[in-house]
Amino acid sequence: MSDRELLQEVLDQLEFVPGVEKTDIQVSVRDGIVALAGHVTSYGQKMAVERAARRVGGVRAIAQELEVKLPEAAMIPDDEIARRAVNVLKWNSMLPCDAVQVSVSNGWITLSGEVEWQYQRSVAEDAIRPLPGVIAVINKLTVKPHVRVDDVKQKIGEALKQSAEAEANRINVFVSDDGTVILDGKVRDSQEHTAVRNAAWSAPGVQHVLDHLTIA
Repeated sequence: MSDRELLQEVLDQLEFVPGVEKTDIQVSVRDGIVALAGHVTSYGQKMAVERAARRVGGVRAIAQELEVKLPEAAMIPDDEIARRAVNVLKWNSMLPCDAVQVSVSNGWITLSGEVEWQYQRSVAEDAIRPLPGVIAVINKLTVKPHVRVDDVKQKIGEALKQSAEAEANRINVFVSDDGTVILDGKVRDSQEHTAVRNAAWSAPGVQHVLDHLTIA
């Protein structure tokens, strides 16, 4: 697919993002890399725009420079944002009680603490993204290692083989003693790339993922 065709596909996907004005977003494509610039009115919209672009097959990477500009009526004091974030996390059954600490500065939320699984890092961030007044989320949650290295490698291998989107035989997986996973090999597009990364993070005890995958 040519860059011009990719550009049109991305623009078409943006039509389905609720509340986003296309005139506020500038999209360009070069060598399969999509650049997003401009502004949106919430952090949730910002992430929705990026997800929409990633859904397009053939996108190699995304350079995201969208700015969140909250309408004056949507401005909320930091202490109120923090109170709402704490309540949302408290009532989420997928998160251990009091595992996540929240701080807020000028609409920027920082999450810190330690959780058992990588998916819990994502759950915590996903839970607070839609909150009114949020401009950005900094996720500093760490994952507690609690399984043997051999178990981590086995889990990753199984996840890759089970993924319908990934060709596991093209991916090499290495695991270091500190729980760092190294991915090497080739994938076909950004969607397959995301599937492989998610599979690696799904294994218990994974602390870091070093992504050396290439799109070819």
